Amino acid sequence: MKIKPNLQFSVLCDDVRREDNGKFMLIGLFEAINAKKFPATHAALFVANRWCKGEGAFTQKIRIVNPKNNQPIFQTDEQAFELADIDRHHTLISRFNNLVFPGPGKYWVEILLDNELVINYPIILNEAKNEQGR
Repeated sequence: MKIKPNLQFSVLCDDVRREDNGKFMLIGLFEAINAKKFPATHAALFVANRWCKGEGAFTQKIRIVNPKNNQPIFQTDEQAFELADIDRHHTLISRFNNLVFPGPGKYWVEILLDNELVINYPIILNEAKNEQGR
């Protein structure tokens, strides 16, 4: 029997490390990026998702969407995972390299389970002012 899992958390951060004891360290949680010019290339960011309280085989996909045209600026391939029983959890860490954001504004991080949207949340791209405030 397949039981759809809950998304316990989805976190946008600068880096993820795993300790010797198996614990994840999420470093530099953020919701906005400052860029001096556009299009802006962001070197790397991570999305950490934990799924729980489900049973069966599933796929996850992450998209970062430009709301101006509703098109992804990047998306992962489908990422398969399995929960053997209702008491298990599974954490998926995705790294995004050299993302190009065409302009300032609000973009959306979308988390999909079996191609259905589970949650979306904003990432804001700000145009950084120079030292004189111009």
